[in-house]
Amino acid sequence: GQGPSCGRVTRGSGLPQWAVLVAGALMGAGDVIAQQLVEQRGLHGHHCPRTLKMMGIGFCFVGPVVGSWYRILDWLIPGNTKVVAVKKVILDQGGFAPCFLGCFLAVTGATNGLSVQENWSKIQQ
Repeated sequence: GQGPSCGRVTRGSGLPQWAVLVAGALMGAGDVIAQQLVEQRGLHGHHCPRTLKMMGIGFCFVGPVVGSWYRILDWLIPGNTKVVAVKKVILDQGGFAPCFLGCFLAVTGATNGLSVQENWSKIQQ
């Protein structure tokens, strides 16, 4: 028989729930660090809606996309030797990372209310 699907987002999706949760938590933690250590806003100056937006992007975009990408990468290049690892890194950094970065910047720009022109200009920079 099949066990419960508690480790999955939805039954049969193949995307581990922890990947989505970790992505959201890391995005939120990264924003807290940016606001507190880099921007030095202090607790009273912390912009909570920004942190919640970043967590939402992690939960809804980064986690599902990156988790799915690594499953595809494992399917495209099976195995766990050093040569396989190098091939995966080259495909990941040479193909996926530039596309993902552009999409990530577009999503964050749209979430922050940038117009299409402003968003495109930011992506080009």
